[in-house]
Order: sequence, then structure tokens, then C-alpha cells
Amino acid sequence: MRLRVEFTTEPFDLDEAPVHAVVAREVIQSAELDAVDVGPFGNTAEGGADAVLTAVDSLLRKALESGATRISLQVNVVGEDSK
Repeated sequence: MRLRVEFTTEPFDLDEAPVHAVVAREVIQSAELDAVDVGPFGNTAEGGADAVLTAVDSLLRKALESGATRISLQVNVVGEDSK
């Protein structure tokens, strides 16, 4: 199964990306995912279910440890893995 995750972290700062946002993006960018898109108002990535769920676990833990007070995320099934 393929999944798409969309997420944002808060609190938000218009002047500079907070540490928790940078950490969350680094987790997603270093995970074995494809179609990664990071931006100032939201981030998305797609990949196999195991890779996405592992990345989401790490993202939640590390962003909270880095000062996030809220993390909004949505996970959608977008298809089947090709084998």
C-alpha cells in the first residue's frame, strides 16, 4: 500500500523556521520516501506504508522533543506498491 502524509508543525514563525519545523522536514527528507515536497505552510511525502509510518513516528517524536506544541497531519492511501 502507498501512503501520502501531509503535515504542519506549530507554533509558526513568519520570520524564521522554528527548530521543530526544521527537524520535522529533515526527518521526512532523510526517510526512504518519494515525492517529498516541503514548504513554509505544509509538507507532503509519499511512499510505501512501512516507510511512511516509520517516518511519521520519528517526525512526531523528534518535532515534539524540539518544541512543537501542535502537529497536524493527515495520512491518505493513494494506491498499491508496485512489486
